Amino acid sequence: MRNLSLLQRFKCVDLSFPGTPQCFSIRSETGTVLVASELAITEFDPRTQEVHKEVSLTAEDYLPEDGSGVVVAIQDLPDQESVCVATGSGDVILYNLNTSQLECVGSVESGLTGMTWSPDQELVTLTTGQETIIMMTKDFEPITEVAINQDDFGEGKFITVGWGKKETQFHGSEGKQAHRSALPNQLAAPRITWRGDGQFFAVSTVCPQTGARKVRIWNRECVLQATSEVVNGLEQPLCWRPSGSLIASTQRHPNKHSVVFMEKNGLLHGDFNLPFGKEQVKVKELLWNSDSTVLAVWMEDLKPGENKHPNTYIQLWAVGNYHWYLKQSLHFGSEPLRAPACVCWDPEKPLRLHLLTRGWVSYTYDWGWSTDRSHGTDCHDNANVAVIDGDKILLTTFRQCVIPPPMCAFELQLPVPVNLVTFRSQAQRTNELAALTADGHIYCLFFLNSWCWSFLRSDVPVDGFVISLCHSLGNGTVALQLDDGQIRKVHMDSSELSLTEWKDSTGNIINFPRPCVQTALCTLSGEEHLIGLTERSHLYIGDSLVASNISSFVVYDDFLLLTTHSHMCHCLNLSTLSIKGLQSALSSDAHQNDETVRKVERGSRIVSVVPQDTRLILQMPRGNLETIHHQALVLAQLRKWLDGLRFKDAFECMRKLRINLNLIYDHNPTVFLANIEVFLKQIDSINYINLFLTELKEEDTTTTMYPCPSRSASSSVSGKGGKKVDIICDALRSTMETLDPQKYCLCILTSHVRKTTSELEIALQKVHELRVNPPSGSSSVSAEEALKYLLFLVNVNELYEHSLGTYDFDLVLMVAEKSQKDPKEYLPFLNMLKTLEPNYQRYTIDKHLKRYRKALHHLSKCGEEHFTELLNLVKDQRLYSDALELYSLNSEQYKTLSVAYAEHLVEQQQAEQAGLLLWRCGENARALQAFVSCTSWRNALAVATHIPLPPEQLALLARDLAGGDLFIIVSKTVVCCVVLMPVCWQDCEEAISALIQGAAWEEALRLIYLYNRQDIIETDLKSALLDAHSNQTSFLESQKALFIRHKNRLAVVQELKAKARLELFDEDGPDCADAELYSEASSVLTGSHLGSKYSRSNSRISSRSSKNRRKAEGKKHSLKEGSPFEDIALLNALTQIITIVDKMREEVHSLLKALVLFQFDGAASSLQRDYGELLQLMETALPEIWTDNLQQGQTPLTGPNSTANSIMASFQQQRPAVPQQDTEALTAPKMRIAVKWKLSILK
Repeated sequence: MRNLSLLQRFKCVDLSFPGTPQCFSIRSETGTVLVASELAITEFDPRTQEVHKEVSLTAEDYLPEDGSGVVVAIQDLPDQESVCVATGSGDVILYNLNTSQLECVGSVESGLTGMTWSPDQELVTLTTGQETIIMMTKDFEPITEVAINQDDFGEGKFITVGWGKKETQFHGSEGKQAHRSALPNQLAAPRITWRGDGQFFAVSTVCPQTGARKVRIWNRECVLQATSEVVNGLEQPLCWRPSGSLIASTQRHPNKHSVVFMEKNGLLHGDFNLPFGKEQVKVKELLWNSDSTVLAVWMEDLKPGENKHPNTYIQLWAVGNYHWYLKQSLHFGSEPLRAPACVCWDPEKPLRLHLLTRGWVSYTYDWGWSTDRSHGTDCHDNANVAVIDGDKILLTTFRQCVIPPPMCAFELQLPVPVNLVTFRSQAQRTNELAALTADGHIYCLFFLNSWCWSFLRSDVPVDGFVISLCHSLGNGTVALQLDDGQIRKVHMDSSELSLTEWKDSTGNIINFPRPCVQTALCTLSGEEHLIGLTERSHLYIGDSLVASNISSFVVYDDFLLLTTHSHMCHCLNLSTLSIKGLQSALSSDAHQNDETVRKVERGSRIVSVVPQDTRLILQMPRGNLETIHHQALVLAQLRKWLDGLRFKDAFECMRKLRINLNLIYDHNPTVFLANIEVFLKQIDSINYINLFLTELKEEDTTTTMYPCPSRSASSSVSGKGGKKVDIICDALRSTMETLDPQKYCLCILTSHVRKTTSELEIALQKVHELRVNPPSGSSSVSAEEALKYLLFLVNVNELYEHSLGTYDFDLVLMVAEKSQKDPKEYLPFLNMLKTLEPNYQRYTIDKHLKRYRKALHHLSKCGEEHFTELLNLVKDQRLYSDALELYSLNSEQYKTLSVAYAEHLVEQQQAEQAGLLLWRCGENARALQAFVSCTSWRNALAVATHIPLPPEQLALLARDLAGGDLFIIVSKTVVCCVVLMPVCWQDCEEAISALIQGAAWEEALRLIYLYNRQDIIETDLKSALLDAHSNQTSFLESQKALFIRHKNRLAVVQELKAKARLELFDEDGPDCADAELYSEASSVLTGSHLGSKYSRSNSRISSRSSKNRRKAEGKKHSLKEGSPFEDIALLNALTQIITIVDKMREEVHSLLKALVLFQFDGAASSLQRDYGELLQLMETALPEIWTDNLQQGQTPLTGPNSTANSIMASFQQQRPAVPQQDTEALTAPKMRIAVKWKLSILK
């Protein structure tokens, strides 16, 4: 869907050369034109009008002086630095461009009718007046001479039998006549054309027997390969497509005039009609451009005009999706001197056309491919694309429909062919367009009544040829590009125009290194730039080369969309990238979750982007269209919709494009939870809400599947504490129950089922309520429908088990009837359950469902006669802690369960915890055995004193615990106690109080029982334990909050320094001395800029005292936000917190044992849980805070994956020695994971 846009046209009018131009050739090396007339050969430059060479052909009698001579062909020979000219009289003349000498290298008596060189200029073919072909080498040594008209078909003759023969096929009256005669106006001169690879050439001549024209194909050895079928009305023009697929000629039908194509075997293969009547024009020449994309048709009217001279036309045709489009039409009028005498394409530049008129006026046209699309960015723009097809404009509005060419949405008919079309660049009116026709008129289309032109009353001269102009809708900037790549900025002050050079933010003048065929304005990192794409696929932003393999691009909103020759489509956010960032993004491979890149079909080009939508239209090489939804565009549009609370648009787009629906919540959890009612009212579909609920998962899609380039990890928005799925289900269910519980019944059931721990019992209970009390509303759901929906969500067997767990037999029967179960399977079991006592019935059901904790609870209510069964259940399922909660502390059942639990703990090598259980339930003797077995000597002595044991047995126990030697005491605490024994004897209460205040719980308890002061337990010890629990809990909470705050702040500081380091690289390059300032190892690794401030201050205080030095060091590592060494201070603070918390393991363990002993199980469980969560948080955060790069910042990069250059660079970047305090901060602290502190008897 591209058009040919005229970039520039050079015109030379003051050429005064002898004679009349008859043929010319282009010298690609110098860009000059070689023209042959009936009198001379002339070489001139069409841009400067400078004449380089001129030599007479009449001086040496090669042509007659009266001007009656004819030059049939001229060819530039760069390898020989000569020009070859063939005359109608039969001479082949070689003109040496260095010596300016003419030499006749050969002559044919019968004359020459044509000369054509092979594309590699190794061979030359001549057609003679005797209708023969002479083939010679480039040195003019004859190879062969054959007759043009031959009866044989050639080596490629078809093999046909029976009805496949040509003679047996039906041809009609006109087909039979074609074998006998030709049209009267056909020219008899032969035509020769070579294929692009030089392996074949074709010759078109008139058959002397039938008078019809035939085309014969010859190979490089001048051996006939094939002869075309007889084509009625075939004309003289002939041109082989350089790509080698087709041979173009013209054919005059009884009712039309067309260009036809032949294959190498001579058979017809397609055609297109010329926009003229059958007897209106004569085609003089067909010319393919060098890349086979454009076919030029040079025509002339058969009937003279008003001044008795015919009109002349040149049309440029291009093909797409098997349809031929007329892209340009050049009308030269009927004036004889304006009529073209010679036309040819440039051999180097495919879209440059050279033309020379009979009045010696030279024209050079430069075209470029462009897609004419509307430039609106709002939803009013229809994403229009206009395609020129002769006198019609094929308009497609991609917002409404995607119609493959050559079809279109609208066809705009104009009276004459169109050469240029453009859309209006004004907000709200970008659907209006204007067309420039071949006769110089401008037509304004769409909203004709409101279209108005504002003519500027001033103009400004431009020093050069303007080849492109682009305008920005956002800020109104207008930029011009000159033919040499210079960029000019247009300033419109009131009605005055002015031009200035394009400059960047630093004042440097910016120009394209080479002219670009497509330009666009964009804003990159807050600065406006001009983007250009050359015909060589080089993409420039100003004077910076960004990529060299770009096939097409378009700027939309903040995005730059490109297709590459490596078959990738990039969608880059310009607001977050610099020029170097763009270069890096286009040169690197795509990551797995990189939303900016996707693969496309080979040769795809961008046609248009639908504004405020997600569609990107691509055109394939064969011409068909494809609509893709580039993930970057989709996600950007979804984020806009979600920010604007347009949940319905976002949901429908995500559902259609299979974007994970979790993004609706993950994009901004706080906003979503605050606008759930808006979400429900916009979606307004039970099925859609259920779909959203069923797709929920705990994963944060904004960090895994769809990471946002502009959002950092530290700035991500989180919702309330808890599991994500549970939060959403509860919030949606609460809102739906408020709005309309009957309408959203199925959604409410889904919210129960989809929770992390499915609430199937509650869902089943709601179904049962529907059955008992059927709703009466029109939008209500029956119990049958609700149950059927539940069976769709949950396996029927699982649902049956959960229904049984509701202890509602009516509900169980309702579910069982919907299942495939045989009634014989469940009815006997249900009947048996109905005969049982209610609590024992529920126990039986729970045990059947393996819900042992619930079964234990119900069994405990069945009376003492079932206690033995309960004890067996506890032992089998190890439910000791749950069972102890069901009985009072002074009951016999509690004591029995404690003894059983203690026996289990002894088997698990946890005798100390077993002793605590036995001690608190009154089994002192067994507790003493447990403490002795684990050498817990303090508890053992305390229990022994509590029993009490006789003095002899107590002394014996002490010797056993001491290992046989009373003076071999390991613990320092015991040594202190033995030394202070006399003092304690005098005032034991003060000693016990000191031990309680020092949290020496076991030693205090031992002295309490030793001196028989059990009253202190109630007065001091228990209250001290609860105070210690409260203090520890508060301390852990404060340390956790401080740890999280420092951790989050560290992430922000490191991110800011990384961004600053990238900006420093962009400004000064990787060799900048300050680049290391912002490395991941933070400010420690630098010795310049901010660091130099402190290095100077350190030199001044070198003579001060150590106290002042430490004070200065403390100021240096300040936690104040924005300080240069804030990251090091944060690392030090985090290390200190981790070390303090980790050292609390023994202290917490001792407190837990004391709390359990005095039956403060709830407080002990909460403390154990809080401390465990804090340790887990720190262990998880260690690798996140102290990364490998951070810890290796001071280490030279060596190893098997390093190169000599990388190792040298690593050593060169090493800084002077870093202070010890800073070095320690870069090393992660070690946690004592091996220390066991938890009690297994606590939940």
